[in-house]
Amino acid sequence: MNNPRALIAPSILSADFGRLAAQVQEAEDAGADWIHVDVMDGRFVPNLTIGPGVTAAVRQATSLPVDVHLMIVEPERLIPAFAGAGAHRITVHQETCPHLHRVVEGIREAGASPGVAINPSTPVETLREVAGMVDLILVMTVNPGFGGQRFIESSVEKLLRLGAALDAWGVRDRPLIQVDGGIDVRTAPRVVEAGAQVLVAGSALYGADDGLASAMDRLQSAASASRRVLA
Repeated sequence: MNNPRALIAPSILSADFGRLAAQVQEAEDAGADWIHVDVMDGRFVPNLTIGPGVTAAVRQATSLPVDVHLMIVEPERLIPAFAGAGAHRITVHQETCPHLHRVVEGIREAGASPGVAINPSTPVETLREVAGMVDLILVMTVNPGFGGQRFIESSVEKLLRLGAALDAWGVRDRPLIQVDGGIDVRTAPRVVEAGAQVLVAGSALYGADDGLASAMDRLQSAASASRRVLA
């Protein structure tokens, strides 16, 4: 069953880390639903970002759920640390987990809600065996590693394939469908129409000339233009 509206999760990857707590609080005040934390290791993706310490600081700065996306190899080694830092949701990549069932179970055992992400070139069919085990599926709409990239147009059709696949697989407890990459007022209605329920946005929010609150209003309005949300 679809949410009455799309959830918005500002990504702190595009925030000013010199005043991170204020930027997180600004997102909460602007109506964000979750705070998204992108963790990169310089191995799985060509960038190096933050760890559990910054995640703990985000947790202290907000009452919103903290949504951690682990773009790292061997994520199982750090799941307890991120859960202990206050992550409500932890998403790992299908591409980095040869024992994905075990990793998903480990996230739950650590006290967090598990999610699985797939890169743009990874088929949705690779999720068949775990779709009923996770609470969230993240469809990357850019190649992970850097903010501010251009939305990959084929992502819309991929979201439609994912929805059809979940139906065909008979998944009763449907995971939330999240998208991340190039999400703005132009792409938001299209991905929501295709089935996305949680929108991660970074530069479209934190990079807006007129401030995060105005950018949030525009993004929420754009997402609500989808017939799927209004139905």
